[in-house]
Amino acid sequence: MRIGAAPMSARRSALCDDDLSGVVTQLLAHDQRVRGLPLRAHVDGGVVHLTGDVERPAELALARALIGRFGGVHAVWDRVRVAGRNPLVLDLGCGDTRQYPDNIGVDRRRTASVAVQAELAVQPELASGLPFRGGCADRIFVVHVLEHLPDFLPLIDECHRLLRPDGILHVLSPWWKHVNAVADPTHVRLLDTQTIKGICAYAGRPRRWCPLHVSCDGATVFADLTPTEQRVPDAVLARFFD
Repeated sequence: MRIGAAPMSARRSALCDDDLSGVVTQLLAHDQRVRGLPLRAHVDGGVVHLTGDVERPAELALARALIGRFGGVHAVWDRVRVAGRNPLVLDLGCGDTRQYPDNIGVDRRRTASVAVQAELAVQPELASGLPFRGGCADRIFVVHVLEHLPDFLPLIDECHRLLRPDGILHVLSPWWKHVNAVADPTHVRLLDTQTIKGICAYAGRPRRWCPLHVSCDGATVFADLTPTEQRVPDAVLARFFD
């Protein structure tokens, strides 16, 4: 969707999701690069949800990359088993609702969805961090969290520490021009897709991110990021950012 466009109506969004689900299903059935992979997909609000099993991480990465090229895709989330292993997924700031039922919910307050209580306002000067070993997670969700933190970069760095080398950080936040960004008085930060570019391209950060997908639907900023220690090539950034 063109940045700045109004969000689609619920009816149009549902119709687009149905169409996109069919397109992704056809890709998985007929594209020789991924044909035969036991993957299934459904689309909700422009987010493609993948399930199934693959033998190698590269197979899942290829399927994600091909699906992410379709117009209308805002993010690609998966619950795919790789080499018989279920992904370990952290759901930071989940509150009452985890994005997937088997995610590990993490929040500062206890709810039925929270397995680990922890402060998400990480303070490096106090050597505080999340109570998980480095490289433990395959996926991390940070959904409607960053806008609540005066300084969210320490949490982003902590996610880099926790993810495996081929892991993915999923970010959702209200777009700064939409009323949702300012209607909640607990929101203290405004985000744009260019904010994601700053996270990926800022040379002063010790830990960097490569964008797999970045989008905005007129109400929400979406980003799928993977950790890297290298400078992200301009050609990669140019796919998503000016």
